[in-house]
Amino acid sequence: MKKDDEKEKMMKEAMIPRSFRLMLELEKGEKGLGDTDISYGLAKADDTTFTDWACTILGPQGTAFDNRIYFLTIKCGEKYPMEPPLIKFTSKINMNCVNKSNGLVETAKLDILKHWNHDYTLQNILMALKKEMESSANKKLPQPPDGTNFQEEQLNITISVSYTH
Repeated sequence: MKKDDEKEKMMKEAMIPRSFRLMLELEKGEKGLGDTDISYGLAKADDTTFTDWACTILGPQGTAFDNRIYFLTIKCGEKYPMEPPLIKFTSKINMNCVNKSNGLVETAKLDILKHWNHDYTLQNILMALKKEMESSANKKLPQPPDGTNFQEEQLNITISVSYTH
């Protein structure tokens, strides 16, 4: 193997530090690059740990989610991006991958989380959720009244999640 090829391989295998990775994701989210039906940014501007994110997904046209804005939170733990983040809808929603009592996106029921790869981003997760809304399993499911949210105490529950690959 040539020296240049070895160097390139080592650079690809090197991990970007968590904070730098999340700073790049924040920049992309703030610039609105990519799918305009999703948005994401820090929940609090002074969150120097890049842990808590506020996100929205516009419901896809031609589905039961159409003409609605869904709000959700993403919590990037200390092991992100090696482990997937914790995702919760604050807007009530009826989807096969979302716990109906607290809005938690269930890792085992959403492929991108179930088969997590450290190269995936917050944008990838939001796009996967939007695609899930468009899936035949979800697109015609009856939805809770527009504007209803999970109760505050349901959103603040502490959840221990184990990830298996």
